[in-house]
Amino acid sequence: MTKLISLIDALNERIGRTVAWLALIMVLVQFIIVVQRYVFGIGSIWMQESIVYMHGFLFMLAAGYTLLHNGHVRVDVFYRQATPHRKALTDLCGTVFFLMPVCVAIIWLAWPYVSNSWAIFEGSKETSGIHGVFLLKSVIIVFAVLMILQGVSLAAHSVRILTGAETPPDPTSADTPPELF
Repeated sequence: MTKLISLIDALNERIGRTVAWLALIMVLVQFIIVVQRYVFGIGSIWMQESIVYMHGFLFMLAAGYTLLHNGHVRVDVFYRQATPHRKALTDLCGTVFFLMPVCVAIIWLAWPYVSNSWAIFEGSKETSGIHGVFLLKSVIIVFAVLMILQGVSLAAHSVRILTGAETPPDPTSADTPPELF
C-alpha cells in the first residue's frame, strides 16, 4: 500500500514540477506577442491561442500536485486548530464524500464532450489557430483522473494516520503553506 501511495505522490510531484514551467513559458510568449504587436505590428493567432492552451494545461494538470502539497482552498476556521487525528478524519471524509464523487461526475459528464471532440479532431475556429482543441478538452479527464489518484493517496495517508501507522506531517515543514491569518 505504501508503494502505491509513493507512486501516486511521485507521479503528481513530477507532473506538477514539469507543468510549472508553463508559467514561465506563458510569460515569455505573452511578452513576445506584445512586442510583435506593438513594436512590429505583427499579430499571431497561433501564439495567442497557445497562451490559453498553456494556461489550461498548467492549472488542470497541476491540481493533483496542489492537492499533494495541501495547497487547495479550504475553510481553515476549524481545520487549522484541529488535532492531527481530526485533520486526518476530515481529509478522509472530504476525499470519500466530496472529492471522489465530484471527480467521477466530471469524468462521466465530460466523456461525451471529449469523445465528440476527438471524433472530429476539433480544432480552432481560426484558420491560423491551433488545431488541437480535442487535446485541450482531453485534459479535463486527465485532471479528474489525477485528482482521483491523489485522493486515493490522501485517503490512504489519512487512514494510516488514524491507525497510527504513519505520523502526521509536521505543520512547520516546508511543504506546509504559511498561515495568512
